[in-house]
Amino acid sequence: MGDTPTRPSTSAEDYVKVIYDLQERGTGPVTISGMAERLSVSNSSVSGMLRKLSDTGLVEHQRYGAVSLTEPGTRVALAVLRRHRLLETYLVAELGYSWDEVHDEAEILEHVVSDKFVDRIAAHLGDPVVDPHGDPIPTREGDIVERESFLLAEAEQGTRGVIVRVNDTDPDLLRYLADIDIGIGMTVEVLKRQTFAGSLQIAVRPAEGAPERPQDLGLVAAEALWISPDAK
Repeated sequence: MGDTPTRPSTSAEDYVKVIYDLQERGTGPVTISGMAERLSVSNSSVSGMLRKLSDTGLVEHQRYGAVSLTEPGTRVALAVLRRHRLLETYLVAELGYSWDEVHDEAEILEHVVSDKFVDRIAAHLGDPVVDPHGDPIPTREGDIVERESFLLAEAEQGTRGVIVRVNDTDPDLLRYLADIDIGIGMTVEVLKRQTFAGSLQIAVRPAEGAPERPQDLGLVAAEALWISPDAK
């Protein structure tokens, strides 16, 4: 994973990071419209940037087809994600930021800090494998700890698991989850799916030995939470 002098442009880094993130979350093929929505730009802007990224060997894309990263593109994306997620972790652990504040700060800093600086952060924090939102942190070599997980919104009634990841792109959603005391490491069980009401009824256990409490959760929030099967 290269250091600052050999990095692509900020725009190129943003694009390959978004492509990787969309692939990683398993929401289906990466499309121009999906990228445009995520980046808040026009479809034509995405198309133009994809042509440039294809010319530099970072992206594979055929007209009207899905977008994918090449091996070099994947390496660039993992390097950016490593910087981003370690910065988020540092801001929460050392500077007292809340989990809804760190994404935008890290978006700026990830393009200007050196990999040496980020490696120092990793060592200082004890080489964490996930960030405050449960997103996996790539190692300097580009390795990631894989965990079995699935969206809470897709869980059937009676499913039980531990929240291991939350989508970090919407600060309002993160604040909402904090307000209703739902976060990483909590055990949840789907009590009832209320499809036509657009919500789930779940039971939440904040910590081992703590009492469970019922909670209604809208599908928008449930689609931002990943759970891992309970080991019990």
